[in-house]
Amino acid sequence: MEAKKRDIPVVYLVVPCYNEEEVIEKSAQVLGDKLRRLMRDGQIAAGSKIMFVNDGSKDDTLMLLHRIAAKDALFSVVSLAGNYGHQSAILAGMMMARKYADAVVTIDADLQQDIEALDKFLASYMAGSEVVYGVRNDRHSDGVFKKGTATLYYKLMHLLGSKVITNHADYRLMSKKALEALAEYKETNLFLRGLIPTMGFPSDVVYFDVKAREAGHSKYTLSKMMTLALDGITSMSVRPLRTISALGFLVFAFSFVMSIISLVDWAMGNNVPGYTTTMIVSLLMGGVMLLSMGIIGEYIGKIYMETKHRPRYIIDTFVWREDAGSSDARSDTDK
Repeated sequence: MEAKKRDIPVVYLVVPCYNEEEVIEKSAQVLGDKLRRLMRDGQIAAGSKIMFVNDGSKDDTLMLLHRIAAKDALFSVVSLAGNYGHQSAILAGMMMARKYADAVVTIDADLQQDIEALDKFLASYMAGSEVVYGVRNDRHSDGVFKKGTATLYYKLMHLLGSKVITNHADYRLMSKKALEALAEYKETNLFLRGLIPTMGFPSDVVYFDVKAREAGHSKYTLSKMMTLALDGITSMSVRPLRTISALGFLVFAFSFVMSIISLVDWAMGNNVPGYTTTMIVSLLMGGVMLLSMGIIGEYIGKIYMETKHRPRYIIDTFVWREDAGSSDARSDTDK
């Protein structure tokens, strides 16, 4: 059966921001120009907007965003009460934007993700895709360490059964239908890159080139990347727990064999000192036990946080204007 033809969509760009004062005005200019061109060309409908999400910035980012939004109704601002993290900021923007938009595109504020790829996103949406993933063509712009760890991470995620898409980093389009379905997911430990592909909606991939950062420096530190990686593993797979069980069986089998060998040596009167063997076995057992306890502890910690049912974010202020003559700024607690 032929798919129903879609109307030209109202599109919201959701842009998470954390301490982006150096680049935010340039970002607003570039993203605003692109959105106006798309509206002028009839690719998106009037009423499309850019929604910045301030994730508890400590610099002048919020002040600049309010200034931008006051000058131009094309821009709206969601300000979170604190720093809830990149994934929560993206979710907050998407959940707010879904009230107004037919499709939402999430993109970073640093302009490294090619905004010109948006034309292909929209073409795929009009062809029937509910989710469109932006995937970088290569990792030539990354250093050796980051490139190597990223490659290893994606291979590990696939080995653990996750459906995460290689080299996809939260540059995506989601239809209103997909967003309404995402709103039904209530977990506190968010890993959108792994969660969204499990939803099962018709999807597509758009490839793009990564550009040099316009200004400032990346706020995604090594510790934040490690936290995201760990969240991805523990939120999307139970295979590490099963691996512990398998490893425990192997260690038990090894210990059993070593016990038999020791008894045979004792029965034959071979008085082997066995210091090295004892040390190896002790260290191996201790290492395996500590590693296993650490992995189990991560899962218990996730369960602990989920049982609290705390909000994933709290919206402090929301600035949205339909036109230059009307405005709406209010506190909200959308979760």
